[in-house]
Amino acid sequence: MSGKRDLFARRRRELGYSQEKLAADLGVATSTVTRWECGRADPHPQQRPRLAALLEVTAPELDGLLNPPFMAPVHRAAPAVIDESDDMKRREALGLIAATALITFPFGEAAAAPVAFVPSDDSGILANAHLWRTFSASRNKHEAYPLVRHRLGVLTAELRSVTSERARNRLCGLIGDLYQLAGEVLFDSNRYTDAAQCYTLAAAAAREAAQYDLWASALARHAFVELSERRYDSAEAILTAASRIAHRGDNRLSTRHWVAAVQAQAFAGLGLLQACDRALAEAEQVRGLTGPVQNGGWLRFDGSRLAEERGTCYLVLGRPDLAEKSLLNALKTSHSPRRRGSVLAELAVLSAHNGDIEQVVHFGSASLALAGETGSGYIAKKLGGVRPHLAPLLKDDRIADLHHHLSALQHAA
Repeated sequence: MSGKRDLFARRRRELGYSQEKLAADLGVATSTVTRWECGRADPHPQQRPRLAALLEVTAPELDGLLNPPFMAPVHRAAPAVIDESDDMKRREALGLIAATALITFPFGEAAAAPVAFVPSDDSGILANAHLWRTFSASRNKHEAYPLVRHRLGVLTAELRSVTSERARNRLCGLIGDLYQLAGEVLFDSNRYTDAAQCYTLAAAAAREAAQYDLWASALARHAFVELSERRYDSAEAILTAASRIAHRGDNRLSTRHWVAAVQAQAFAGLGLLQACDRALAEAEQVRGLTGPVQNGGWLRFDGSRLAEERGTCYLVLGRPDLAEKSLLNALKTSHSPRRRGSVLAELAVLSAHNGDIEQVVHFGSASLALAGETGSGYIAKKLGGVRPHLAPLLKDDRIADLHHHLSALQHAA
C-alpha cells in the first residue's frame, strides 16, 4: 500500500462523487473509501471491476490511480473527449521504429554472437518466469500488472548501479523480457499505444543485451498491434525484420517458426494466399524441433495453436471452406479462456457466413460469456468483428439480441 492517493481522490471529485456517494454505489462503508484514499487499505479484487467502471477507467488505469508511477497509466480527465488521432499517430510512429529495426541490425562478420538459450537457475530469470506463469494462469490478465510494474521498477533501479558490461547485459535481457509481459497485459486491455510502447522498449533492451530471439519476439508482439488495427503493410515490414533477426538467434528455439506464424496473418490481411500458406508451412516445422523449443515465458510457441492461427488466416482471406475444419480442431484443443473466446468468436463469424443462426447464437453467446468472465479486451476486440456479419440475419430475434449484447460490450470497452 502506498501513501495518500491524490490521483484517486482527484478522479473521484472530477466525476462528481463524494466519498459517501461512491461508497454507496459500491456497497461499502464511507470509511472504506477514506482508507483507500489515505493509502491505509486497498480495494479487494472483487471490488475493482465495479470501482473501475464507476471511475470510468480501465483496470490498469485504476491500478495507476491507486499506485502512482512506475509506468503509471495515463490519467484521463472526466469531461474531456479522448483524441483518438493522437493515439493513432503515436502507434504509427512506434510501428515505424519497429519496422526500421534492420537499419541498425548487424549483418556483418563483426556482429555480436547471439546468446544461446540455456536453462538457468538465475534468480532473475526464475522471478520473470514466475510472473509469466501468473499471467498465463490468470483469467483476468490485468491482475498481473501491479506485480510486473513493481518488478520492472526493481530491475530499472538495479540497472542504474551496475558497473560491469556483463551485469548490464543481463539486466537488459531481464527488462526486455518483462516489458514484453507488460505489453501483453496492456494489449489484452486494448491499450494498444501503451502496449506498442512496451514492445518498443522491450526490443531496445533485448538489442542491448544481444539477445536476438528476445528481440525478434518483441517485434513479433509489436506486429500484433498492427494486425489488430488492420495495418497489414506495417505488420509485414516489422515481421520481415523480426524474421531476419530470429534467424541469427538460437536455432534450437521456435522463435523463427513463431514469427512465420504471425507473418501468415499479415499475408492473409494482404490477400496473399500463397505467401500465407508458405509462412504456415514454415511455422509447422516447429514440430520437428528437439530440445527446449520454448521457455514458457516470452517464447511459448510450440505449434499447439497452429490450427487456430490457420483458421484465422483463412477466415481473413475469405476462405470459410478452409477455415472451418481448422477452427473446430482448435476449439477441441484450446483450453485457455482467452484463446477459446477468440476461436468461438471466429466460429460465430463463420456460422454467420453460412447463414446458420443456431450456431451463430451458440458460438457468439459462449464467446460473450468468456469476455464477461475474464474482462479480456482481446476477446472483446474479436467479438467486435462479429457484429458486421450479423446484419443480414438481424430479422431473427435471437440475432438481434446477440447484436445488442455485442454492442453493449463494445461500448463498455
